[in-house]
Amino acid sequence: MNTKNSVHKDTHRSSVHEHDHEQQLNGEQQHGHEQQHNDHHHKHDHKYDHHHGDIEGNRKGLIIALIITSTIMILEFFGGLITNSLALLSDSGHMLSDASSLLLSLIAFGFAAKAASPKRTYGFHRFEILAALLNGATLFLVAGIIVIEAFKRFVEPPTVATGSMILIACIGLLANLLSAYFLMKKGDVKNNVNMRSAYLHVIGDALGSVGAIVAGLIMLAFKWYYADPIISVVVALLILRGAWGVLKQTVHILMEGTPSHIDQQKVLDALQQLPYVLEVHDLHIWTITSNFEALSCHLVIEEHADQQTVLQQALALISSKFAIEHSTIQIETPSFNHEPLKV
Repeated sequence: MNTKNSVHKDTHRSSVHEHDHEQQLNGEQQHGHEQQHNDHHHKHDHKYDHHHGDIEGNRKGLIIALIITSTIMILEFFGGLITNSLALLSDSGHMLSDASSLLLSLIAFGFAAKAASPKRTYGFHRFEILAALLNGATLFLVAGIIVIEAFKRFVEPPTVATGSMILIACIGLLANLLSAYFLMKKGDVKNNVNMRSAYLHVIGDALGSVGAIVAGLIMLAFKWYYADPIISVVVALLILRGAWGVLKQTVHILMEGTPSHIDQQKVLDALQQLPYVLEVHDLHIWTITSNFEALSCHLVIEEHADQQTVLQQALALISSKFAIEHSTIQIETPSFNHEPLKV
């Protein structure tokens, strides 16, 4: 009787211990899931706040640069008329295009902030790229106008009031450098193509002002008035160089080319090395807008593999190794057959 009671008590204690241990494990798992969930939301919120901060910084930089550029544009335009300097007039004309590009960039950020809709599932993010494309095109137009006017002055170089011209060009240079500083300080001119196009406009202005100062000093020292149109052509060529870079980048994005900082072959190799992955096909990587890349592909995996596990591993790999957050992956097995995809 005592033996039976002892066995019963031991069994009961063991059952209670196992139940308590199971509850502890479940509690730890639940806490782990909650922690993972909270970490995910914290990461998402931090990313959203960072992105929102970037937009606000870009907008502030553009507003300051727009005010400075517009003010100096008016000064150089009337200064060019008074001094009869093409270098100043061409610089003020370039500043007019700059003011327009800065305003367009501001409008683009306003559009990009609009929410997506069933009709526009990506929202208006691409408007930034369109604005950059238009800004690059206007740089070509302005450079063309400067070159045409310069050739006219080669035939009949006019007398230029060099002292006033140099003074106004110096003021313009300081203003341009100030605008460039605020764009770099407040905005992201390295990674955002819209901000980069606006920044290149301002840098082009600074080059124009430097050109006007150099031309003024040459004319002041040697009375050689051919310096004015020659310097203007040099500045126009420098503007074209920057404009070509912007146009090339924006057209590449609009053609949905692979982002320049991502090697598609490396992405393909990394996905193929995942466990249970047999083949990767129809891999596409493109840019929606600045700092927003997207990816889609098909993964052929082994029949017995857990599809959700492979999918999670693939998404985690693409996010951590290649910083692509927007991925769409279709999981297939060798027995699955579909028509060849049109690309």
